[in-house]
Amino acid sequence: MPGDLALLAASFAVILAGALLFTNAVEWLGHRLAIGEGAVGSLLAAVGTAMPESLIPVVAVIGGGEGADEVAIGAIVGAPFLLATIAMMLVGLAALGYRTRRPQGRNLKAHAPTLQRDLTVFLVFFSVALLLGLGLPYGVRIGAAVALVLGYAVYVWRTLAAGGEVQAEETLGPLLMDRTRGDDPATRTILIQFAVGLGAMVGGAQLFVEEVIAVAEGIGVAVLVLSLVLAPLATELPEKANSFFWVRDGKDALALGNITGAMVFQSMLPIALGLLLTDWELDRFAVLSIVLGVAGGLVAYWALRLRGQFNAPAIIAWGTLYAVFLGFVIAEG
Repeated sequence: MPGDLALLAASFAVILAGALLFTNAVEWLGHRLAIGEGAVGSLLAAVGTAMPESLIPVVAVIGGGEGADEVAIGAIVGAPFLLATIAMMLVGLAALGYRTRRPQGRNLKAHAPTLQRDLTVFLVFFSVALLLGLGLPYGVRIGAAVALVLGYAVYVWRTLAAGGEVQAEETLGPLLMDRTRGDDPATRTILIQFAVGLGAMVGGAQLFVEEVIAVAEGIGVAVLVLSLVLAPLATELPEKANSFFWVRDGKDALALGNITGAMVFQSMLPIALGLLLTDWELDRFAVLSIVLGVAGGLVAYWALRLRGQFNAPAIIAWGTLYAVFLGFVIAEG
């Protein structure tokens, strides 16, 4: 058991180190390709930070074995739930805590079309994921998976077409594998860092899948529950620290795009994978996480898109939604 816990912690470290390299490289690629700031947040940064969480169900399904489906489903539905609750709460706290430092205070300076599109797409497709988990035939699930993949392709096209202003160099940190060149890293080094980060995330995801099953068996907790709670906290939340610092500095388009873009990604492509390669039978924990995730998305739409600001009621609501889930897990465990 101590050995399994040590290896689980090691898998977290490997995943996060890979994600840090990957995300940093992706941001530089976005700048080199002259992609708008809204698209960098909703596509490049969002997909980069969502990649570790997405690799866990992929590795679990491919590797197979007892409990693999539970790990996959828990990781798939747990990530968007955490993004729509805790991640939103943390950036809201950052905005309020640094409101005197931010040029716009608690008000948003985000790319409104991107924000509205991301939240609307998330609310629709994460709700569909719940309906598809209520015992529909496999043929229907195949059709839905294809629709999700095609839908994400359309989303990418629309986001690139309306991505806003190109991200300025001063908003980027130095490339981690080429710090000496400052604002002019070599393209080759950017691509190498991209590959190294992706490889580290794949290896860390493989180790995570093995050890989360072992730890769950050792402490007598359902694999799905452990995956729902641990996988998103370990892989999604630390990378959303980017959003915390972007909000502090008033870069709301990047901060919110990083979160809402990841919400869209996680509610479409990983769910398509789950529909195709798992039984997609959602138990009460998975159903509750989806319902509360949709509620968190509705709060975000109300506070961020309609009111245009981070406010205390929304922050309290996001925290309460996550607390309800944890309370249910503890009570039923």
